[in-house]
Amino acid sequence: MYHILLCDDEKDIVNALEIYLSQPDYCFHKAYDGQEALKIAGSQELQLILMDVMMPRMDGLEAMERIRQFSNVPIILLTAKGEDLDKILGLNAGADDYITKPFNPMEVSARVRSQLRRYMQLGCGSRQRGILRIGGIQLDDMRKTVLLDGEEVNLTPTEYEILKLLMEHPGQVFSPAEIYQQVWKDQPIGSEGTVAVHIRHLREKVEINPADPRYLKVVWGQGYKMEGSIGL
Repeated sequence: MYHILLCDDEKDIVNALEIYLSQPDYCFHKAYDGQEALKIAGSQELQLILMDVMMPRMDGLEAMERIRQFSNVPIILLTAKGEDLDKILGLNAGADDYITKPFNPMEVSARVRSQLRRYMQLGCGSRQRGILRIGGIQLDDMRKTVLLDGEEVNLTPTEYEILKLLMEHPGQVFSPAEIYQQVWKDQPIGSEGTVAVHIRHLREKVEINPADPRYLKVVWGQGYKMEGSIGL
């Protein structure tokens, strides 16, 4: 099953793309601005993204640049006819291809198949079962082990579950309350301090410089997220 994100601020265009690309082995996720696209890309294992350039809240170029911080999923930009600058900027910023509006359904289908085929042939579309890799961190959920640059790290069960949660959703910000609910399976009353202590201990074990972390980032006033390039 190929998971494909369709993102455009015009819902009719998203619906049309879904119709054009309708295949038994395609599963579609829908977003209507760059922020929604970024959130989905951080929480789902996607094989392709089709994204409009001009959108409210966050445009396609900014969303793509942020997605590129944690994913190499193919991205096809959707541009209006004659917007050559958007095409150039998009390709320079990391887009794999672009499609000009109004769409030719056969062209859309062909470009999508081409990107999916290349992505899968490169081996980028699959992960070893139960293994997550971000930068130098590898988490093996079958063996319940964590390696940092090839060396095993001794984590407590709670630290392990926090790390797993963040690695499963790279780039996505989790509030302390959300982390507490997911890991402790309890109501997050007064949870902020508890989560902060565990994050600090976790940083001391997986960061070279805990004061300037590479992976476990704080987003002030919002929570925590995992950053770094996804390994395969």
